Amino acid sequence: MASIPSLLSASAVRERANRLLDLGIAGELDHFTVDLDRLPAVADYVIETMRENYGDRDIPFHARWRHFEAGQIDRFGGLVDAAGITDPFVFGRAAYDLAIVSVLLDAGAGPDWRYHEAMTGETFSRSEGLGVASFAMFASGLFSQDPADPLRADAAALAVLEASDLAEGFQVSPENPMVGLEGRAKLLNALGRVVADRADLFGSDEARPGGLFDAVLATADEDGRVSAPTILELVLEAFGPIWPSRLLREGVALGDTWEHRKLVTDDATSGLMPFHKLSQWLTYSLIEPLLWTGVEVVDLDGLTGLPEYRNGGLFLDLGVLVPRDPAAFSRRWKAEDEFIVEWRALTVALLDRTAALIRETLGSDAETLPLAKVLEGGTWAAGRRIARAKRADGGPPLMIESDGTVF
Repeated sequence: MASIPSLLSASAVRERANRLLDLGIAGELDHFTVDLDRLPAVADYVIETMRENYGDRDIPFHARWRHFEAGQIDRFGGLVDAAGITDPFVFGRAAYDLAIVSVLLDAGAGPDWRYHEAMTGETFSRSEGLGVASFAMFASGLFSQDPADPLRADAAALAVLEASDLAEGFQVSPENPMVGLEGRAKLLNALGRVVADRADLFGSDEARPGGLFDAVLATADEDGRVSAPTILELVLEAFGPIWPSRLLREGVALGDTWEHRKLVTDDATSGLMPFHKLSQWLTYSLIEPLLWTGVEVVDLDGLTGLPEYRNGGLFLDLGVLVPRDPAAFSRRWKAEDEFIVEWRALTVALLDRTAALIRETLGSDAETLPLAKVLEGGTWAAGRRIARAKRADGGPPLMIESDGTVF
């Protein structure tokens, strides 16, 4: 029998997503039909996208660091060099501070928002814009209360951050609107409180998100290797309390977990579908600083694909998933709607199958082409590409209300 805490794992996400996919293949879901005959065409489209983006070059991981490199600029490397940071622990904590805060700010900004980077004169939107803007806020010292040490985030600064501070950093105005701004500010406030309360995870000398770097290193096995699913479990434990108005079962905050009546079990987890999208996106983004400091990370594919609108839109736009109600594309959905829960779950399971087809075609395996690279190369880029081909604004095929914490 499964327990409530067992839902705080990538394995639970994968197992339950595949259970819903099996129901979809059998034609037993209420909201979507599944056409697996179209999946090879999706794999081919992703491979084409990978080759366009990377050619024969090695594909990097799907992580927040790609957005900090928008315009092919190594912003973080330049910042580290300018600050003269050479100590791997100082580097790792700063990288974790930046990644954690930036990922928590990385929900859909809406189609009309843009960010103009004064340093380069470039204008970025969507994920790249959010990444570059949050990097600039970090570099300016917005998230630090110590003027002598600006390249950090700390509990004290995060706890009192206001939506107006973020609005200024994101260049928000009536002409440049961003959705979910208040939700982002409240999330960072909650992060500050949690960091202050958990000295065991974030450090007692200086309470900062980057203290998690040390906590992750402490999970290493006798050979010095860290497991990716273990990082996720630590992330879920550390940040679970920050999510607003979500399911609380048996005193456990379940974060990005939602209800689906088809997931029937004979225990307390019945009807629950976990995703942990932002937490897994954060985990992917916490892996690279470890690699950069010489730490080996294993079981990368223990994490799952990310159930967000680029990956999910790929399967909708290429006809693998078809809503039973044709009006689904014209109404506005909420994250808790079972239609959206079903779509996200099917996306997770289909990403695994797509990755398997891609590896088979390319003669690769999970070690040379882990899911983190398939996503980046990849399904996320292909989802964006097909969206631009099908819709003038390049937006997702479904209209979703974002509170700034899920999508």
